[in-house]
Parts: sequence; structure tokens; C-alpha cells
Amino acid sequence: MAADHIDHDSEKRIGISFTEHIAETQHRLSPAARGELTSLLMHLMLAAKIIGRETRKAALVDILGLTGRTNIQGEKVQKLDEYADAIIIRNLRYTGHLCVMASEEHEDIIRIPERYAVGNYTLTFDPLDGSSNIDANVSIGTIFSIQRKVSPDPTGTREDILQRGKNQVCAGYIIYGSSTILVYTTGHGVHGFTLDPSVGEFLLSHPDIRIPEEGSIYSVNEGNYFKWDEATRNLIDAFKSEKNYRGKSYSLRYIGSLVADFHRNLLYGGIFLYPGDATHPSGKLRLLPEANPLAFVAEHAGGAASTGSHRILDLEPKRLHHRVPLIIGSRKDVAFAESFYDGDVPA
Repeated sequence: MAADHIDHDSEKRIGISFTEHIAETQHRLSPAARGELTSLLMHLMLAAKIIGRETRKAALVDILGLTGRTNIQGEKVQKLDEYADAIIIRNLRYTGHLCVMASEEHEDIIRIPERYAVGNYTLTFDPLDGSSNIDANVSIGTIFSIQRKVSPDPTGTREDILQRGKNQVCAGYIIYGSSTILVYTTGHGVHGFTLDPSVGEFLLSHPDIRIPEEGSIYSVNEGNYFKWDEATRNLIDAFKSEKNYRGKSYSLRYIGSLVADFHRNLLYGGIFLYPGDATHPSGKLRLLPEANPLAFVAEHAGGAASTGSHRILDLEPKRLHHRVPLIIGSRKDVAFAESFYDGDVPA
């Protein structure tokens, strides 16, 4: 059986549909492939269209605000967050391409019901990143990571989810803002597709995305400044002054929605930081549904992602909800940030 392979160098016409893009490139490079990854992505895109539709009318159908429960992270669950989680699971569990799933909202892995066939891939996702900003109409997004099954168990185990980020075969995000945009990579370039609601298709709008080697923007929650260690405070002070490798001060741009901050910096250059602090010494962001997929996108766009001392994609997950510090963005900016740490940043 030929492996699914999607080459993004083959077709870069602005306006080509996501469906046509992946079909043409797969046919050209792997005509014997069974199309499992392609089909999986198409089902994920359907879920994204539904979520995008609901975010636009959330206030009109009473899915804004809190559900009244707390998730495994200890965070209050938004109604729309819960809705997005259910939509993704419902649309992906019956495809026959997945053996197991994992969501930021669930304590354990999500098994495929016995009535459905299982496949050779896993899906890990954050159903609605930035959900605390939903009520304020701030851009939010879905982050996803796809890997191949590695365990001998046909129905999948935790081992299939707990893989290093470098083993991902596909990763990306869908951002719901003034427009709905999909950005993803299978390791052969990073491409962006914008949803045209008039035809219901994602159309190629950002071919071959390359993050600039250096930027002029830093993104961090400076409200945590006095909770940070000395190295992190010194780093942020350097970005704010001219005591950095560029000799110019950076501008602060912080939305507070990871996917939105990352998307801006991916296009314009810059660095996003969510370091450990006194409250979360090992970091707050999750390795599997957040850091790994964005790191995969960043690296394949020419950028970098680090804890400050370790490459994100090399980290071995210790548990489903493993948290890490995250420093991600332009390659030179991340390298500069790493120079402030002595190798003992928790990873």
C-alpha cells in the first residue's frame, strides 16, 4: 500500500479549491495511494465549516457564555467550545481512517465506537483555541495534529497519541475571524485556504507561506511579568529596548488567542512567547494539541519553536495533557530568545 503523500510544490494557483489541490497533488505523486489522509482532511474541513458557521451566529442561537462545568485543564468551559468538540468527534469518528482521537477537552483518549471501522491515523485537536475570547468576538481557532498509528493494537492506544511532534504527518489550524482560513502542512510547504461562503469551499489564498527570518513583533502576556524568572524578564526587556540582535525595539502585539497571535506572526514575522511562570513553572500550553501542531507549521514555513532550551518537535510527551513553555515564530527571533536560557527550562 502506497503511503498518502501530498506535495504542495505542484499546484499553487490562487483560487484553486482545497479539494482540487490535494486531489491533484496526491494523484501526481502517489497515484497508488488510497486517499485516507485526503479523506480525513475533507471530513475535518466539513467540521470546520460547521464550526465557522456557528461562531458567526453564536449570540443568536444561545451558544455564547459558559456551560457551568470545568474541563480537565481546570478551565471553565464555553458553550461554543463544547459544541466544536462534539462536531469534530461526530464528523471524524465514522470515517474509517482513525484508530483513536485526543482532545484538549477530554481527560483520556477518545476511542472509535465499535460500530465503526478503524484506520491508520490518529487525530489530536484543540477544538476551539481562544475560547475565553468568544464573547468579545475575538478571532479563535481549531488546531489539529495527525499522526500514523504505531501500536500493534488495531483499535489504538495512548501510545499512538503520545508521539514526538516530529512524527506528525499533517498539522495545521483553522482560524475563525473576519474570514475563515485554513493553514496546514504535510511537511511539503505551508499553504493557506480561505473559505468562500458563496460556494462553500476553501480556496487557495496564501500559497507557500514563508515566515520572515526575523520580525519586529513580540507577543506575550506582560501581565505575568513579575511571575516570570529573571531570564524571561531580561528577554522581554531586550525586545522592548534596543538591546537585541536587531538593535531596534520590537512592537508588542498580543491578542490573547494563540492561533490568532501565531497566524499574524506567521505572515508578518515575529515571535510568540508563553513562558513558564510562578503559577505554571512548566508552562501552560499543551504540547500535543497546541505546541506540536503549530511547531510543525512554523518549521515547515522556515521558522522555529522551542521551550527556550529544547526543540518542541523533539519532546517526548509524558502524558496526554503535558504542558510546556512555548517560544515560536521567526527563526532568528527564537534563536535570540534561546540565548537567554541556560538549558534548564522545564520541558
